[in-house]
Amino acid sequence: MLRVSQFRIGFSIPKLSPLSSIPSLFSFSFPSHSHSQIHTFSSTKTFHFHSPSSLPLSPFISIMPLKASASYSSGVEGGGEREILVQHLLVKEDDQKLLLDIQKRIVAGEDLSDLAVDHSICPSKDEGGMLGWVRKGQMVPEFEEAAFSAPLNKVVRCKTKFGWHLLQVLSEREESVLQEIKPDELHVKFQDPNFSEEAQLIDVREPEEVATASLPGFTVLPLRQFGSWGPEVNTKFDPQKDTYVLCHHGMRSLQVARWLQAQGFRKVYNISGGIHAYAVQVDPSVPTY
Repeated sequence: MLRVSQFRIGFSIPKLSPLSSIPSLFSFSFPSHSHSQIHTFSSTKTFHFHSPSSLPLSPFISIMPLKASASYSSGVEGGGEREILVQHLLVKEDDQKLLLDIQKRIVAGEDLSDLAVDHSICPSKDEGGMLGWVRKGQMVPEFEEAAFSAPLNKVVRCKTKFGWHLLQVLSEREESVLQEIKPDELHVKFQDPNFSEEAQLIDVREPEEVATASLPGFTVLPLRQFGSWGPEVNTKFDPQKDTYVLCHHGMRSLQVARWLQAQGFRKVYNISGGIHAYAVQVDPSVPTY
């Protein structure tokens, strides 16, 4: 049985004014499948919790905090780390009868995401148990061990302090990278005549701001008009290309950069300090405002 699950992933993003902020929950569609094989993992490792303010849809998954002027990815240079797309359901530790019943229903062909809606005690139940793309270091050890050892699309059972989980890894990909780039580093790249051809440059400021000060080669996608260009970003831009995002001071562009990363863009650069820092530190001919 093949179905498409709609889900949303929560991100901890710096708040801006209501007119200039992207919604903190984003919608995606991915296929999910029913499979009959169930594997068991268990562990007695100690739990480690991450910052509560950054929890998306589950108490055992977290979004790692940002570090200025550094890679936001935990992957080694050149890639190699994996991200996995995970859905799950959770029942209480002593609810063995329900767990066995759910396993039998999955073997019979029912979909894990449908069963999560009806029976999971995790907040992610409202999203069909979807936890989104996760990487190592974001999950409690027991769940991480099971998820990163699980074959694609097979339903796996594991036990944590929260109870019993049935989880399914729907897809995997090389970990994406989100980095800050300083104005002087961007200026060096501009000296390469091929840079504008090989990279994707996005300016998320408003038209009146761009009219006051701008840099060559940038496509203007005003953040206030996110609803109009957001749904088409994957068709108008190549997720495999290096993508640079600019705004006035670097905050709005950070929001968009993180969102692009969540959309599957492999390498995204937020221009630190925005066009204001570029004008002050690199090119005084660019007006400030």
